[in-house]
Amino acid sequence: MTDAPRQTKEITLLGGSYVVACPPQEEAKLERAARYLDRAMHGIHAQGKVLGAEKIAIMAALNITHELLEALDTQRDGEETLSQLSTRLEKALIDMPGR
Repeated sequence: MTDAPRQTKEITLLGGSYVVACPPQEEAKLERAARYLDRAMHGIHAQGKVLGAEKIAIMAALNITHELLEALDTQRDGEETLSQLSTRLEKALIDMPGR
């Protein structure tokens, strides 16, 4: 039994190259994520308040996580609103005269 070599993809973050394990069908998503992270890291680096690629990466990860959590909260709020509207609509249809 032989182990197939793992597929890898090279990405660039803040000018540094990194080789990441990635199946071929996921390369586009990895590239998109790397571009997003690279822009976030460059934004933090440009402010000049955080030094060192590792600290910049941590700050970018925290910022992106915050964005994700805000988006998830917004999605949940939207889903709850839709659920409430659906319940009201169902009740209105049941209570409709002539039914």
